[in-house]
Formats: sequence, C-alpha cells, structure tokens
Amino acid sequence: MKSSFILSILLLFSACYINAQDTPIFNSVEKMLNDDGKLGIGGYGEVHYNQPLSSDLKETGAVDLHRMVMFLGYNFTKNTQFISEIEFEYAKELWIEQAFLQHKIAKFINLRAGLMLVPMGIINEYHEPVTFNGVERPIIDNKISLSTWREIGAGFSGNVLPVSLKYQLYVMNGLNGYDSKGLFTGAAGLREGRQKGSKAYIHSPSFSGKIEYYGIKSLNIGISGYTGKSQSKLFNKLHEDSTQMIARADSSVIGISMLGVDARYQFNALELRGQFYVNSFSNTLEYNKFTSVNGKNNDLGKSMIGYYVEAGYNIFRHIKETTQQLVPFVRYEYYNTHNSVDAETTQNKAYDNQSITTGITYKLNKNAVIKADLQFAKSASATDYKKVFNTGIGVMF
Repeated sequence: MKSSFILSILLLFSACYINAQDTPIFNSVEKMLNDDGKLGIGGYGEVHYNQPLSSDLKETGAVDLHRMVMFLGYNFTKNTQFISEIEFEYAKELWIEQAFLQHKIAKFINLRAGLMLVPMGIINEYHEPVTFNGVERPIIDNKISLSTWREIGAGFSGNVLPVSLKYQLYVMNGLNGYDSKGLFTGAAGLREGRQKGSKAYIHSPSFSGKIEYYGIKSLNIGISGYTGKSQSKLFNKLHEDSTQMIARADSSVIGISMLGVDARYQFNALELRGQFYVNSFSNTLEYNKFTSVNGKNNDLGKSMIGYYVEAGYNIFRHIKETTQQLVPFVRYEYYNTHNSVDAETTQNKAYDNQSITTGITYKLNKNAVIKADLQFAKSASATDYKKVFNTGIGVMF
C-alpha cells in the first residue's frame, strides 16, 4: 500500500504541464563544468542547531558547524576539465568528496573518472543547503540511500538536449561489507560500508546509473539504480583452489540491488517533490551468521524500503519587487530497514519508522538561506513521537 501511495504521487507530478520543454536542473559541480573560465571556485556551508523537545526531561541542544565545502575546478580546454570538492565536517573532519576528470568525447558523451558521487536519488547529488527544505537532509537519504555517497570509478555522462535527457553510467568500487567485522546491520543499513575513496579496496566491481527526464514543463523525473556485491578483505591473497576459504569469504559478502525513483515539480508558488527507494539483498542468512557477535546473529534485513513526499508554497511569489522566498513546507517520510528478513531473523518494529517535518525556508536570495523546522519521528514499537526543533543557516557560492 505504501509503495502504491508514493507511485501515485509521482504519477500526479507527471500529469502536470506535459506539453512544454524545460531546462535541466544543475548542481554546483555541473554549473562549474559549464563555465567558460579556466579556474572555477565555489562552495557551500551550513550551521545547525538541534534541540530535542520533551515534556518530561530537560535536554541539551547541539550546535554544529555541520559542514564547510570548497569547490575547485579547472578547465584545461573546452573538452577537458577537472573537478574537486573538499569538505570539512563538524569543524574537524576533512574529506575529499569529489575529485574527477571529465573529457568530452562527442556531443552527448563525456568520459568521467576518479572519485565521484554515486547517482542515487536527489540529495546525493543536489545537497547544497539552498536546494532543499528542512535544516537536516531527509532521513531516508541517510538510512536507505547513503548520502553523501561517493566512490572511485569511471564511466560516461551526458545531456541529450533533443530528447531532454541527462544520463550517467559508472563502474565503481563496491561497499565495504566486511574487514575485521561485519559493517552492515538492520539499524544502520549499508551506511558504514561507504569507502569514500579513502584507501578503498575492490575484489568485485559495482555498477550505478541514473536517467533524468526534464522535457515536461517545470518537472524533473529521475530513475536511478545500483547493483553489485559488497567487498570483503577475506578475498585478499586467497588461493583459488582453497575451497574452504573461498566458502568462508563468500559468507562475508551480500549481493546488493538498489532502485530509486524521484520527482521535482514547481507550478508558480507551489513546490512538490518526492522520492521512493527499494533495496534488496542476497546471501543475508549466511552473512548474518558469519558476522554474529557473541553467538548472536547479525540482523541485516533482506530488503529495505523508504519514501517521502513534500509540499511547499512560496508566499513571496506574488510580490514582484522581491527576489526573496518564504516557503512553509511539510514533508512526510516512511522507511523500514526490515521490510523483509531471512528465515532466522525476526523483524524489528524499531526499524519501521515514520516522520513528519514541517517548517519554513527563508531564502534571502538564491544563495543564502535561513531555515527552521519541527520534526516528529516515531517507530512502530513506540507509542509517542520524538520531537526535535531545528534551525540553521546555509550558503552556496
């Protein structure tokens, strides 16, 4: 029923304005790639305040310079470019989020190679704070998808203007599922398996891709996918004739298939967006046994599901003298990391969750924003909603 609901919402989006062509949506990196200059500099940052609310307890809030990101790019020629993205998180952690070379082979074909974002969903590629409502990114982009998810790989991308299609297709290193312990669980899902290009290893490649269609007025629809096996360090220096050791290594690996559908639509002051994910895994029974702790099996599920629908309305749209935007919004999310389980795993209702986030996005201009929201979250095992007040600022340049 939940899957039918989100698909109905997406079909509603696609029923609107079907007779006009629009322009594609570009993120910061894509804008830099389309710049005629030699050296490109940009970035974004956000500061957050999160305050849990409880009628029974006094709780401290958290204030955090959540991230500060710098983009550096260089156009060697009009056909050959390099893009990098350097990220500081929590005012102390330094990461390289992107670092890839792009070369234009033909009119609609670009070769890309290096550290790249996996093209799944909306937020993983369009995550600058001025591009989404709410102080925090949607929960399912943490629990079901894996923003900010990047891996090392190579492949092709392009924008086919005559048919209003953007596409990406990459071969990449896979998620780390086992080094000295199992990294996938029912609670955390696959998130701890991101290798982030940091001393990553590979014994089996993975494949990812996305198609975005923007030929309908004010509507952008995306379909993304990912498939491959998780990585395990037990395959390192493994003799091919060692049947027992190969069987042991195979038990530390799962097969991963991910499918995402997303839509963004704007009609005058009305803004709508939605995402739907389904992840399915193979070999979970063997993986859960192999990665058991103190005799207790791991609880990774066989499939996960998640979606959200969101609506906002720009109150300032009708004021011709201003470029500012004031957008009250509401977002409903559902996700279940135990959508289905293997024969020896009991479904955990704590992994079946829903949340409602409502708040205001105040854009001072297209590159600076002030946000505030109230989030209500509850699992199927809980009786009451947990409430958190969030506020913060964001910039992009």
